[in-house]
Amino acid sequence: MHLIFAILLGYVLGSVPFGLLLARAAGLGDVRAIGSGNIGATNVLRTGSRSIAALTLLFDILKGFVPVIIAARLWGAEAAIGAAAGAIAGHIFPVWLGFKGGKGVATYLGALAGLHWPLAVLFIAVWLVVAALWRRSALSALTASAAVTAAGFVMAPGHLPIVLVVMAIVIFITHRANILRLLRNQEPTIDFSKKA
Repeated sequence: MHLIFAILLGYVLGSVPFGLLLARAAGLGDVRAIGSGNIGATNVLRTGSRSIAALTLLFDILKGFVPVIIAARLWGAEAAIGAAAGAIAGHIFPVWLGFKGGKGVATYLGALAGLHWPLAVLFIAVWLVVAALWRRSALSALTASAAVTAAGFVMAPGHLPIVLVVMAIVIFITHRANILRLLRNQEPTIDFSKKA
């Protein structure tokens, strides 16, 4: 039962569409009507507001981190993994938006920080390096998740390495359209010149 509660806790918090809510509150309209139609921070940046995109990123990270920490404190490590899975599923398939959400990267990062923070640091480092070199968010996320998965077999305890494999597969699946665009050299670059 504890595992079920942890998964549900993760799903409920993970399914809160912060990108949509923050963009609307800032008068930027429905973020699903621009760019990729995604509710994540990268698409929110396409509204022209770096501050709202940054807030979206922060809250999307927290909705992965918070349920993992709560579940770990209340029910232990296995429940924390369940909460992580629930949070990522909630972000990708939010019940409030007809199960059409984001791609799960920021929430994955938050969950990773709660489960094993050194791997989260590795994810951020790889993401930043790839983004600086090629300025493509999808490529950065895919490379970082692959690096974390490989490192997990050396650094992470218990069942976590296997869970990381599943999470990476999910990230790759949600980015399948991006992968095709990357192969065709059609993936948009990150624009850091947007207004605050």
